[in-house]
Amino acid sequence: MSTAVKLQEVRIKDIKVTEDTITAQLIDGRVISVPLAWSWRLSEATAKQRANYRIMGDGDGVHWPDIDEDISAEGMLYGIPASRPQKHNQNQRSIKRPTKASRGPRG
Repeated sequence: MSTAVKLQEVRIKDIKVTEDTITAQLIDGRVISVPLAWSWRLSEATAKQRANYRIMGDGDGVHWPDIDEDISAEGMLYGIPASRPQKHNQNQRSIKRPTKASRGPRG
């Protein structure tokens, strides 16, 4: 016996951001929620910034223009949190590459 399964693409219909969670209502009726901490930009945003969003494309994701944050429907569904950028260590020295003039004559 064969069973056919039709996988639906994950599409966001609406989004709500609270002090603790990001909750998406999907087009197929499901509701998924992830911790707000998964988006460090949304975590640090004001309520006004969180309320200003656009659903992207056919519901592929959500964009918050005030904080330049994007969250995909698949990222929420499959548990892919946004990583915070690494801070530059002041003790690290930048590596300088020699210029043509400092390399000396080619022999």
